[in-house]
Amino acid sequence: MSAATILVVSSVIGSGVYKKVAPISAELQSPTLVLLCWILAGVISLCGALSNAEIASMLADSGGEYVYFRRIYGRFIAFIYGWSTFAVIKTASIASIAYVFSQSFHSLITLPNLPDTVASIEFLGLFKPFENFGVKGLTILLILLLTFLNTRGLKGASFLSNSITMLVIVGLTLIVILGLSMGGGSFSNIQTPATTYIPRDWTDFALIKAIFGAMLAAFWAYEGWNTVGFIGGEIQNPNKNLPLALFGGMMIIIGAYALVNFTYLYVMPIDSIIAVHKSQNEIAAVAVIRSFAGNVGAIILSLLILFTTFGCTNSTILMPPRIYYAMAKDGLFFKSAADIHPKFHTPNNALWIQGVWACILVLSGSFDQLTDMLIFAAFFFYGATALGVFVLRIREPNTPRPYKVWGYPVVPALFVIFCFALIIITLFSHPREAGIGLGLMLTGLPFYFYWNKEKK
Repeated sequence: MSAATILVVSSVIGSGVYKKVAPISAELQSPTLVLLCWILAGVISLCGALSNAEIASMLADSGGEYVYFRRIYGRFIAFIYGWSTFAVIKTASIASIAYVFSQSFHSLITLPNLPDTVASIEFLGLFKPFENFGVKGLTILLILLLTFLNTRGLKGASFLSNSITMLVIVGLTLIVILGLSMGGGSFSNIQTPATTYIPRDWTDFALIKAIFGAMLAAFWAYEGWNTVGFIGGEIQNPNKNLPLALFGGMMIIIGAYALVNFTYLYVMPIDSIIAVHKSQNEIAAVAVIRSFAGNVGAIILSLLILFTTFGCTNSTILMPPRIYYAMAKDGLFFKSAADIHPKFHTPNNALWIQGVWACILVLSGSFDQLTDMLIFAAFFFYGATALGVFVLRIREPNTPRPYKVWGYPVVPALFVIFCFALIIITLFSHPREAGIGLGLMLTGLPFYFYWNKEKK
């Protein structure tokens, strides 16, 4: 396996596969459809990676997505991307990963909650910020702690990133081997839908909505594919080797995810997995392990997830302030985000702005609501980047391209169409998450006009 393929796998594979089978099962009610959803989401992610890699490798030294959105579409779209990264995409990612850390801790030591009279307080008919407050409180503490450590330029935490992928792979391998050999499962579990399952024709819009809603959950486990194109400027013969690395890496991940989820559904009937989803703080992988390996097995897996999500939260906090810094330099973000700490040489203010907002998002919803919201928002820009392939092919035909997308124009066109369909159908299937995500993206408009006017 090439180094580039390994990099693709390590950029994508993460903790989402431990948890997302539960909401997908609740959405689709059929083991066959659940497995199909994981494969379909992986194939679509592959098309996105193959498409977006042309832009990323072409502009690899430009400073990241904010800068190349500015080059493709201009200052306004670049700002909307940067603001959405702050308001929804990266901050909700921080909140979501930290949420899984707290749920894993909760499976080891039960966290206290507030009285029902407080927990049931609702804001705007949408939010219950004090519900499940034990898990939310620990999530907020973790975000604030890691934000503080990053403002102090902690170098020692970087070793975590090198261990995360290996630990996740070890955990998934153990689930598959132990689940299939001693899990006491049955192929009848794979063949038996939920008791509430209603057979539908493939042309039924209700089934289409359910599949797209389920893929919102699956795409969280595939997050990271949009960053792998940046290796295009660093490998030999990228026009040949980059698509091979992307294709090989994504096929490994799709196969791994399909096998792990097959194991979940083989060991536990889908009704039991749906019950895990309804239990709020249970993690599907931990529930499966507990079903045949008892509390000892569940504790070991919970500890592994604790370590991996701690490291993932840290690395997710570390990167986005670069975008806020670039925006502040352009006069399109809070001026203080461009300040560098005189002693620790870190973007101190940008990190704290990000950390506080991520904590507010923790209070806004559950783990699945947060991930659905950020995936909905992210696909606006995934589609826009793929569309940029066509824009730059027309506008800058002579600009050097280390890699040209395989299957052009079909592959990027199909991906753009899918992104558009996902956005529209999510507005119907998950109106709360889509509405909040879209609303947070649009909150940047008054800031843009104010900062733009001030700059002029």
